[in-house]
Amino acid sequence: MDLATWAFDLAHHELAEALPARWIHVQGVVARAQHAAHIVGEDGDLLVAAAALHDVGYAPDLAQTGFHPLDGARRLRSLDVPLRLVNLVAHHSCARMEAELRGLSTKLAEFDDEGPTPTRDALWWADMTTTPNGDRTTITDRVAEIQQRYGPDGIVSCFIQWAWPELLGAVERTEQRIRVAGGAGQS
Repeated sequence: MDLATWAFDLAHHELAEALPARWIHVQGVVARAQHAAHIVGEDGDLLVAAAALHDVGYAPDLAQTGFHPLDGARRLRSLDVPLRLVNLVAHHSCARMEAELRGLSTKLAEFDDEGPTPTRDALWWADMTTTPNGDRTTITDRVAEIQQRYGPDGIVSCFIQWAWPELLGAVERTEQRIRVAGGAGQS
């Protein structure tokens, strides 16, 4: 079984029944990652696997700290999976900034952030251009939805404003890579 299929099955097991709305979002993120997989070459399977598992830390059985990137990465680290997959889940969508606001920077530092690579950027793009309902959206609309959902003073709203330049950069770089490769960023 390839890594992406294994990851999808694990995410389904952890999220589909316990958190069906979250599972719908994850499926949309996976579809976006599949759309962009060609731009990351040999990392295509890794990208789709990370998309499938990016929110697995929300699963009730895995939530330990209440910070899903950290909880998901810790669970994955306990399994025999590539370290890059673990690290991509830990640092998806600029998690280090939210970890700082939550006082969890030291704990998240257990995992390496590979920096703005095409694979990391594409994972962030897939997440930040997918609605909670699994539909495609723009990063601007996604951030507005997040801020509305969490309220103006919520920690996630504060984080998303602070992370905006990095999130936007990842989205723009990925959409440029897709255009150059002959696809459409929002298709």
